[in-house]
Amino acid sequence: MRVITGRARGMTLKTLDGETTRPTTEKVKEAVFSAIQFEIEGRRVLDLFAGSGQLGIEALSRGAESCVFADNDKNAVKIIKSNIEKTGFESNSKIVNMDAFSFLRMNTRIFDLVFLDPPYSSGLMKKALDEVSVFVAEGGTVVCEHALTDALPDETGSLKKYRDYRYGKTAVSIYRKD
Repeated sequence: MRVITGRARGMTLKTLDGETTRPTTEKVKEAVFSAIQFEIEGRRVLDLFAGSGQLGIEALSRGAESCVFADNDKNAVKIIKSNIEKTGFESNSKIVNMDAFSFLRMNTRIFDLVFLDPPYSSGLMKKALDEVSVFVAEGGTVVCEHALTDALPDETGSLKKYRDYRYGKTAVSIYRKD
C-alpha cells in the first residue's frame, strides 16, 4: 500500500497483519480521491475506523489542513503512528485510541471531510453515519466504504447521498451536507 500523490507520493505504508483490518484497495482509493479531488486542500479531516490511516494520510498528502485518526485497536494505532511519522505529518495529525462512538460522544470538532470505513456488514456504518452528521461542516463531505450488499439511506441527519460507486464487492457512497 502506497500514497498515491502529493507531498508523500510513493511512500509505502504499513498495514496490520491478519484479518481484523481490511485495507482499502489501491483501485478503490484512487477512485475515491478522484471523486473528491477538489474537496481536500485546506480541509479538516476525520478518519474514523482508521485502520492503517491510509485515507487520512492520503488526504494530508494532497493538502488537507489536519486529520484526526480514530481507531479502537491499539495495534492499529501503532501502525497509524508509524505511518504518520514516516510521511512527516505529525504536526497536523492527532491519533485517538478509542471506539468510534466514544470518540464521537466526546468530540467537539467540526470536520470538512470524513472517511467512514468500519468492518463490512457489521451494522456500524449506518450508526456511524447518523452520529457523525452533526460534526460535518456546511458543504462538507462524508465518504463511506462498505460492502456492496450493505444498503445505505439516501438521507441521514443533515447528510444527503450524492453518489454511489461500485468496485467488485466494495461500494463507496459519498454524502454531502448542504
